[in-house]
Amino acid sequence: MSIRHVLDISDLAVNELNDVLALAQVPVAQLGAPLSGHCAALIFEKPSNRTRHSMEVAVVQLGGHPVYTRGEEVGIDVRETAEDVAQVMAGYHAFLGARVFRHDVVQRMAAVSSVPVVNMLSDVAHPLQALADVLTMQQQHGNLQGKRISWVGDFNNVAKSLAQACVMLGAEFVVSTPPQYRPTDSELASINSLGEGSVQYVAAPAEAVKGSVAVHTDVWISMGEESVAAQKAAAFAGFMVTQHLMANAQQGACFYHCLPAHRGSEVEAGVIDGPNSRVFEQAHNRLHSARGLLAWIFQQQSAAVKDSAQS
Repeated sequence: MSIRHVLDISDLAVNELNDVLALAQVPVAQLGAPLSGHCAALIFEKPSNRTRHSMEVAVVQLGGHPVYTRGEEVGIDVRETAEDVAQVMAGYHAFLGARVFRHDVVQRMAAVSSVPVVNMLSDVAHPLQALADVLTMQQQHGNLQGKRISWVGDFNNVAKSLAQACVMLGAEFVVSTPPQYRPTDSELASINSLGEGSVQYVAAPAEAVKGSVAVHTDVWISMGEESVAAQKAAAFAGFMVTQHLMANAQQGACFYHCLPAHRGSEVEAGVIDGPNSRVFEQAHNRLHSARGLLAWIFQQQSAAVKDSAQS
């Protein structure tokens, strides 16, 4: 039986991404309880607010029991290898969720796991956040086909996954970041190959947000980057999302941030706390998109079992 792991948005085909987003909007009562009688392992090397709560609640809403595990409890690649952790936990749980520092950890877990592995964040990708982001934008702006969406700030794991999702949904995704932090040409080409949309780099933030319906940012210093905090803060001077910058976007454009946010750093308080901010809708959609993804994964698994039995 084929097991569907989701380590990045690009693990989904375009039609599958649309199916996940559709399931995210289906009332809980109509999804059944695909996890009834099953447990889910949620492993956190990094602390979390939205990821922990959204995933635990999603598992419960689908009839399952989440088991939260701190990174030090398993000690991936210190106490036990990632492979051993995955193979042991796969014997207890219906799926494994992992929020890790290094992307190769979830890749190695998926390579040996007999149950689905979901990347709850790595240094390379954050598919759960991207799902919530595009779901929120669809609710606010309708079909994203042909719409311009901007990212101002660090081209990090969140930005990469969001760029993939936007291109797959036919949007025009524009990245503005200091030149030394810009996506490489190969990264842009790889993302551009995923769908009918496009991704491009524009150096000047004011130019990048021009005509956009949505402006996104994130913190400039991610967990684990504290040693380069001063260097990055200096490099990103001029990339704060301000009310003046937002005035270059389409009239009524919305502001998005995956949180936690640092007011006065990557975003002005008047923007994130203003009437066009949709950051809490994003945060709440972390639950609905996570539930939609899990429901989709177990629909796929159920269909595979049925096909195997009939063949």
